[in-house]
Amino acid sequence: MLLPYYQDVFIEAGCDEAGRGCLAGPVYAAAVILPRNFSHPLLNDSKLLREEDRLELKCVIEESALAFAVGSVDNVEIDEINILKASFVAMHRALAQLLIVPELILVDGNRFTPYGEIPYECIVKGDGKFASIAAASILAKTYRDAYMEQLHEEFPQYGWNTNKGYPTLQHREAIKEHGDTHLHRKSFRLLPDQLTIDFDSV
Repeated sequence: MLLPYYQDVFIEAGCDEAGRGCLAGPVYAAAVILPRNFSHPLLNDSKLLREEDRLELKCVIEESALAFAVGSVDNVEIDEINILKASFVAMHRALAQLLIVPELILVDGNRFTPYGEIPYECIVKGDGKFASIAAASILAKTYRDAYMEQLHEEFPQYGWNTNKGYPTLQHREAIKEHGDTHLHRKSFRLLPDQLTIDFDSV
């Protein structure tokens, strides 16, 4: 059972990211401020939901939230600053777009880079504990998935419509066969060592 709010005084924004472990594409993050009385029987950590449930909840969250926003950092910037910092930058970009300034930020995970002077709480597995973080996880995931499905049209050989850029066997076999693209994260290990050697010898 998700908790509606962390405390009873301040306006809270929940933050979460999607795509941190991917080999290609951007990392996305969302920030969501929910009404104190918000609840939905399906709301949960996005990773535990079916795609159709995430899409249904996306519409519900966007209609019900007091404020929400989505930010992203592309693969080039990820390679420049590293994926952890990029996740925080994406969260900052989402927070900067909120039409309501939160008084407290709830962040999924155990680390965060402060956003201005706004206090924050890091909550491990927070997307399964607090409604606003779960809502942020759903928006980040659905927006990123939609973007990767668009990129699939340009690069269908990598299967991004299904793997969304994650390091599946299908994705890695496609990198082995076709090489990488300008959308791949060059700072990530795109192939295991033995596959890299095989690819380089071709």
